Amino acid sequence: MKIWHGQFLAAVAASLFLAGCNQSSAPGAGGDTIKVGEFASLTGKDATFGISSHEGTLMAVEEINAAGGVLGKKLELLTEDTQCKAGESATVVNKLVSRDNVVAILGEVASSRSLEAAPICQQNKIPMISPSSTNPDVTKTGDYIFRVCFIDPFQGTVMANFATKTLKAKRVAVFTDVKSDYSKGLAKFFKEQFKANGGEIVVELDYNGGDKDFKAQLTAIKAANPDGVFVPGYYTEAALICVQAKQLGVNVPLFGGDGWESEKLFEIGGDAIEGNYLSTHYSPMAAGSDLSRKFVANYQKRWNGKTPDALAACGYDSALVLADAIKRAGSSDGQKVRDAIAATKDFPAVTSRITINEHRDATKSAVILRIKGGKYEYLETVEP
Repeated sequence: MKIWHGQFLAAVAASLFLAGCNQSSAPGAGGDTIKVGEFASLTGKDATFGISSHEGTLMAVEEINAAGGVLGKKLELLTEDTQCKAGESATVVNKLVSRDNVVAILGEVASSRSLEAAPICQQNKIPMISPSSTNPDVTKTGDYIFRVCFIDPFQGTVMANFATKTLKAKRVAVFTDVKSDYSKGLAKFFKEQFKANGGEIVVELDYNGGDKDFKAQLTAIKAANPDGVFVPGYYTEAALICVQAKQLGVNVPLFGGDGWESEKLFEIGGDAIEGNYLSTHYSPMAAGSDLSRKFVANYQKRWNGKTPDALAACGYDSALVLADAIKRAGSSDGQKVRDAIAATKDFPAVTSRITINEHRDATKSAVILRIKGGKYEYLETVEP
């Protein structure tokens, strides 16, 4: 695909190519390519996250290369599958760094898996950009670790305010996956803000990621008579929780974060997910920039009519931010690229303009979606 999105991207493409005379001899930049590593969950229980993110990342790399590449060279994307397994992220990222000599790493979606890989990148001074890991501890690993998404203190606050103002909930149950850093972090920040709003957490219960039977906990939740149930988990369990909640007569809204967003939520949850809510990073239904609209059209062409979700958009943005940083650095040297990523300000991306703050997190808006008629319906955008 040889269409760049707007005048900005056309200008970037030209400058990336013309900067070739400044390219460094950094590892991963030899020959005709600059090697970039990606680790993503392409198989396993929540593989739709990794597949969407990878599709966005790959499409961005293809477009960058079609427009001339970076520093006069093509980007070579080397992708490893984490298989949704604990420990696998560390294994594959070690391989990308030590065997493949990549100049940077893109990934992962899941916070727990990003937390596995981040110390390896930090130790080896390899810049890492997570497209959509929201746990705040990810970037606290060190000064080579970045993300292009919002973080859970913001997302938790957004959903607590949504529960208070839109759902008019005064009493809420919280149902957390204790195996997930993402889930525990999001629950923590939701509870803090909901209580600050004057709300009451009537019951807090736990499950383990991979569980299939939630009826005992949901029975206790029903007995507590909440106005809503916050489920900060992944779609694999969230959908089953919705199904079993409906079976038990828990007739209040269930709502969660970006971990709910997947086409599989509809396949697993069916009618039981109808009328529930989630927050996420992006919606193709929201009125966005020309770049966003062209991204949707080109994604559908590239991936056989498939509509991009937020994870695809975040994956796309992570590759654009990295390419822009290499261009501005005039080099693929790790320290110079790191400094350039850290200096990213008001970058025009698909999900919104990206500024990397002093904590190496992106200052970003969130969107609220409602599940209606077997699809996601855009409700509103919440600014930071």
